[in-house]
Amino acid sequence: MHDTITDASSWVKHFASSIPVGGLVLDLACGSGRHSVLLASLGYSVLAVDQDIGAVQALHNPRIQAQQFDLESDQWPLSDEKFSAIVVTNYLYRPFLDQLPWMLLDGGILIYETFAHGNAQFGKPSNPNFLLNSGELLTLAAKSCLKVIAYEDIYLDHPKPAMVQRICAVKGHLNGCIPLQFNE
Repeated sequence: MHDTITDASSWVKHFASSIPVGGLVLDLACGSGRHSVLLASLGYSVLAVDQDIGAVQALHNPRIQAQQFDLESDQWPLSDEKFSAIVVTNYLYRPFLDQLPWMLLDGGILIYETFAHGNAQFGKPSNPNFLLNSGELLTLAAKSCLKVIAYEDIYLDHPKPAMVQRICAVKGHLNGCIPLQFNE
């Protein structure tokens, strides 16, 4: 078995300490739980959500609560939840992307990293439905009044060659920012 903390994204590792103490962190589309394990090791309580949560349940970590949801159904299963942070990596489902900032508590952190336009030259994912458009995460932050801490739209060669877009942003009161309301 691989070391899930070592396997965690360097982006998530770098910004995980920015997450407010207390509260609950959402690891959305958690997969094997590599980020859930990292966050739990830092003392956070984690809600790990995915269609298949077998690997996360097998971790038997008391700081990690696993819940199985179809994240691509017609109804967003987490619409009434609030989190201190939301972590998303290697996952994009646009119909509910706009919901994420509204699920953050004031001072909450969004850490998002996934494949971007141009990734097709390196293999999968290559479908544009699963690739962020240029500046898409910046647009999400701007229309939701998130303050961008860091943002990159870059080529990475590790763990495999890929075009990646990633953001760390905080929810808070920004002077002059009027958020656009999400319409279902």
